[in-house]
Amino acid sequence: MAILSKGGADYIGYEYKEKIVPAEMASLYMDSYPCFGWEPDPNSTYHNGGVRQIGKVSLRFRRDRKLCNRMELTRLQRIFDGCVSEIGRLEQSKTSAATIWALIIGLIGTAFMAGAVFAIAATPPRVVLCILLAIPAFIGWILPFFLYKAVRYKKTEKVAELIEAKYDELYEICEKGNRLLI
Repeated sequence: MAILSKGGADYIGYEYKEKIVPAEMASLYMDSYPCFGWEPDPNSTYHNGGVRQIGKVSLRFRRDRKLCNRMELTRLQRIFDGCVSEIGRLEQSKTSAATIWALIIGLIGTAFMAGAVFAIAATPPRVVLCILLAIPAFIGWILPFFLYKAVRYKKTEKVAELIEAKYDELYEICEKGNRLLI
């Protein structure tokens, strides 16, 4: 009769999480989620780059179900996710106002160009009116490029401090989570 011996470690039950994140934030998630008890899922076939959407990456994590302070770690993780989404919104706000202003000026330039075309296409062609309307039209087509760059630069200066403060908040949250794991 053979005696069965228990070899290896005890069974560990895991909970799993799949997170679809922007590709530029994937490193941040891979570095920060271990602070909340998550580790990359070694059994996943696509945890490093399973792309489902353009510009998005699918990350797979696992965590011990018997982890102490799991509720607090989950709360910190939600705060972390909120901060990351706020950083994304702040990054997007750098270009949104600039794009809107550039489009408005471009459309106004196009309206002037339409007026110039109608002036030259009139039965007796109105050349002087066409020239007077064409000048602001061309300005309205050239100006948006420079306006976009200027507005984006100003907005980037304003938002840079807010983004840096959010990153500092992220690091503090990760430190708190890491202390709970020890």
